[in-house]
Amino acid sequence: MKNIVILISGGGSNMAALVRCAARDQWAKRYGAQVALVVSNKAEARGLDFARAQGIATEVMDHKAFPDRETFDAALGDLIARYDTPEWPALVVLAGFMRILTPAFVERFAGRLTNIHPSLLPAFAGLHTHQRAIDASCKFAGATVHLVTAELDHGPILEQAVVPVLPDDTEATLAARVLTQEHLIYPRAIARLLQRG
Repeated sequence: MKNIVILISGGGSNMAALVRCAARDQWAKRYGAQVALVVSNKAEARGLDFARAQGIATEVMDHKAFPDRETFDAALGDLIARYDTPEWPALVVLAGFMRILTPAFVERFAGRLTNIHPSLLPAFAGLHTHQRAIDASCKFAGATVHLVTAELDHGPILEQAVVPVLPDDTEATLAARVLTQEHLIYPRAIARLLQRG
């Protein structure tokens, strides 16, 4: 069985969308894949409760308990590596994991580390993407699923969704519209990766 490890920091709505899609579309039967572990760097992350309710293993790894980013990422990588199998390395899915990963971590999981970003990359990498799109008078915004590279919010694009920016949009209303699309494209992108093996 190919294990999927999902990293979160908060509510985990994209993680929940992935878990629901995996169950609905029978990823275990279709792709020999399962969401095996959800990890958060915050003990209070609400997404952990959802994962536990689905019978998925959870771990909390508080980054503040480590002396530096490198030590935290090394320990996180060791935890994830426990879910590698002889046939398949685990797929590592960032779903609202609010940490900038070290180049060593990215290299360790290269080609199997994915992220979703709430903009049409390469536009608006980083934070506050929705307000930046509004401030720039963009007519369209969206979300991007991509493979993670050492450069923040870059890497090969796997899937994108486009939404209009409406004249009366606020950061919150645009974010909500984009999020509904994130919940559709992230599972689709992961399913395609699994299908390709």
